[in-house]
Amino acid sequence: MENVCWYSKSVSIPKEGSFIKLKADKTIEVPNNPIIPFIQGDGIGPEITPQMLKAVNKAMKKAYSGSKVIYWVELLAGDMAEQKGLERMPKETLDILKQSVVSIKGPLGTPVGKGGKSLNAILRQSMDFYSAIRPVYWMGQPSPIPNPQRVNVAVFRENSDDVYMAIEYMPKTDAFKKVREFFVKEMSVSEDAIPEDAGITVKPMSEFKTKRHVRKAFRYALQNGKKHIAVAGKGNIMKATEGMFMNWAFEVAKEPEFEGKIITEGEPKEGQAKLYKVITDQMLMQLVLNPDYYDVIITQNLNGDYISDLASALVGGPGYVPSGNIGDGYALFESTHGTAYDVAGKNIANPLSITLSGAMMLEYLGFY
Repeated sequence: MENVCWYSKSVSIPKEGSFIKLKADKTIEVPNNPIIPFIQGDGIGPEITPQMLKAVNKAMKKAYSGSKVIYWVELLAGDMAEQKGLERMPKETLDILKQSVVSIKGPLGTPVGKGGKSLNAILRQSMDFYSAIRPVYWMGQPSPIPNPQRVNVAVFRENSDDVYMAIEYMPKTDAFKKVREFFVKEMSVSEDAIPEDAGITVKPMSEFKTKRHVRKAFRYALQNGKKHIAVAGKGNIMKATEGMFMNWAFEVAKEPEFEGKIITEGEPKEGQAKLYKVITDQMLMQLVLNPDYYDVIITQNLNGDYISDLASALVGGPGYVPSGNIGDGYALFESTHGTAYDVAGKNIANPLSITLSGAMMLEYLGFY
């Protein structure tokens, strides 16, 4: 394929390309010949990712007639890295992703209940991609609901907090026993609340991380004319984490940047959006019954995983939805679905999700 640099023993950076620059104010300076790394992914990844590359190249050629060209660099991760005798997430891959600022990838597999840390989590945390953005809308494909055209929502999932930080203590281990002893003896937690055969996962949620995520969602809503912003969580139960997340969102609405633009009472006028709280289980129900009630959803990491997948199902599944992980300048775009090993190699996988993510990437780069 043209303008693609393939991985051999080490990564070869194309001389014709230039790296995107991350400026001091955390905005990006994109050259006309940007170097963009990609990871094919596991399972169906090697089938769908090349289709995305072809589509993006054709779009660039049609739009710019060669005056702007993306120079692709393939990086190894997951199964393909392991087959080369490397770690599943090589340090070189992470280094070049950081140097390149913007990148795209296919699905990467993660063992369930065993093995190392999720490769997706490693990638998201490596450059602090703190907001996962998934725009969900219907494009005419088959859907399980009668009126899928009512679905047009952007889910903002916080990416750098919550149980996905993988602070875990497996049952009956020495580490678990120490943590349990601390809670029982020092924090007066009932022994019955943490049985000896239990596992423990810590759920951190911070004001700083929440507020920067919320600001990104507010800016998106205002820039795109969205009128209704829901902050979702189980704040009625998990008051110290999801409850505070919801409260912090309302504090951001009072900041000078958003004063008079993000309102909490009345109906939004031109240039305004209304913020309100909603309990997660209620939101999941209303997404099915009244999907057009939601324009932007702001939520935590775990809830965001659930909500974005349900929203995707309303328009036919994750194979029809793009996704971008965005930080302060750094961005990683990806397919929303899994590796689908059961159909890998049959050349029947739908490449639309990663292709739409490629389009989302072009918009982020200013190529639209």
